[in-house]
Amino acid sequence: MDRNTFTGLFLIMIILAGSFYFFKPSEAELKKAKETEQQDSLKKAGAVVAPKDTVKNTIASTPAVDSLALKGPFGTALNGKKANTVLDNEKLLITLSNKGGKISSVEIKGQKTFDGKPSILFQGEANKFGLILNAAGKTINTNDLYFTPTKAGNKVTMHADYGANAYVEFVYDLKPASNKVNFNINLVGLQQVIANNTINLNWDATLLQQEKSLESEHRYSAPYYKYLDGDVDHLSVSKDEKEELTKGKIQWISFKQHFFSASLISKQAFDKGTLEVKVPTTPGLVKNYSANMQLPYAHQANQVYEMEFYFGTNKFSELKAQGYDLEQQVDMGYWPLKYINRFIVLPVFNFLNSFGWNYGLIILVLTILLKVALSPLTYKSYLSMAKMRVLKPEMDEIKEKVGEDNPTLVQQEYLKLYKKAGVNPLGGCLPMVLQLPLVMAFFFFFPNLFELRQESFLWMKDLSTYDEFIRFGVKLPFIGDHLSLMCVLMTISTLIMTYFNNQVSGATGQMKYIGYIMPIIFLGVLNSYPAGLNYYYFLANLMTFGQQFLIRKMVDDDKIHALIQQNKARPADEKKKKSKFQQRLDDYMRQQQQTQAKGKK
Repeated sequence: MDRNTFTGLFLIMIILAGSFYFFKPSEAELKKAKETEQQDSLKKAGAVVAPKDTVKNTIASTPAVDSLALKGPFGTALNGKKANTVLDNEKLLITLSNKGGKISSVEIKGQKTFDGKPSILFQGEANKFGLILNAAGKTINTNDLYFTPTKAGNKVTMHADYGANAYVEFVYDLKPASNKVNFNINLVGLQQVIANNTINLNWDATLLQQEKSLESEHRYSAPYYKYLDGDVDHLSVSKDEKEELTKGKIQWISFKQHFFSASLISKQAFDKGTLEVKVPTTPGLVKNYSANMQLPYAHQANQVYEMEFYFGTNKFSELKAQGYDLEQQVDMGYWPLKYINRFIVLPVFNFLNSFGWNYGLIILVLTILLKVALSPLTYKSYLSMAKMRVLKPEMDEIKEKVGEDNPTLVQQEYLKLYKKAGVNPLGGCLPMVLQLPLVMAFFFFFPNLFELRQESFLWMKDLSTYDEFIRFGVKLPFIGDHLSLMCVLMTISTLIMTYFNNQVSGATGQMKYIGYIMPIIFLGVLNSYPAGLNYYYFLANLMTFGQQFLIRKMVDDDKIHALIQQNKARPADEKKKKSKFQQRLDDYMRQQQQTQAKGKK
């Protein structure tokens, strides 16, 4: 097996390994399959399978309270009838429940789900919020208490009596045209009742599906948090995870999904806490989030905790306007990609957006600007590949003369030829490597760009998700349950680009066909990614093709060949002192040649 064959087979193995990694089933899919298998087996045995949520709701709706408990702590708040109170402004519609004195539902006004329904972040009994108090030797969860609501304008006070002149109070205040809800916790007269120096705040929420692709929402949803003197971080986006937050005081926590967030900011900061995320298998549910945060308790007669809720979109500018570094929830990529997106791409995008153009046109102009900025590197890359193509006949002669059984000597002769001709063999790769960070930055930019949500262009109804050219009705291996037309066009353009680049570089053998495998792999990977991202890659391929077509018209192979021959004929070049690196490289090649010669003897 020669070196080219080995290299080709090795690259194919890497590609296959990568495809197995990217297309392996997620933990959520495995869990769902396991539960389905268990239910099927129960049905075959004649058992009746009840949904988990039905069981949970049945138990929760039939509480039993004995007469002694009514005389104990918060006895008057243990029984009651559920009732709702509404707060709303231009941006939010918030429903408060007297059961737990909590926010039970949040609707983002002006936003719709993928199927045209109001965007409700969470609602239902699965969502819990309350304090866990150790009072008079008992553990009290305020989520189970019935509060008395009092509404004044857009301010609601939820009141639960512990006893005489002792109570818990939640105060919600929604300002006009704001996505923030001011939230105060007042503990009055409980300084002799609460035993510990800390109290716990528990918040559980199940976020509802907003976008067409639940898989995509899973990919970009996770609980986020920020330490008071630290950076923003998050839990896993792909699997169940639980994390103890013990490295310092925590400024805020956030239940983030793809394009919306529900955040809780503590002005006094939490001492420590626990965050947990679970990937549900129920259709229509994005993630199950749970937070148990610890607050300091100073045993004051009137202990006040000042907080803020943020309910709204993950639009970068809107999150940044809230303060507290909430905008860092928007995933702009890893270093240095996030800095390229935040300080170069996003400002240019916002500038173009100020003209009020369609977002398809904005992506087109953004791609043109990028290609113009990278055109010097593209020209250098093409020129270097053209020089290597012109030199290829001479390289073939060297290989034929020396023989393929002596690769070290072949490489040494190649280096001599490069040096005489004034050609850098890496000249075509370096400009391409320098372009990669900008190209890769867009892979994170477009999928997380809220502005593209439900914006149409041509046949694409929503640039923030995939376009369905064909829907199969069943999930097929590799490709999924649909075929995206823009992804197909992107793949075709990439295959054409690969063919064109092979003609320019003069690739032969297995390497000539390796380049055609990656576009097919990307077809399966990017088929479920946003149409806006595939549209950008399609435009970038077309423009690169156009650039190289123009450069090819400008670059004359005969002139390049003449210049190379002129460089080879210069006697002064032969007398130039070699660099230390070149001297070491020549010495290494000479030693390898001598070693091979001794081995043959």
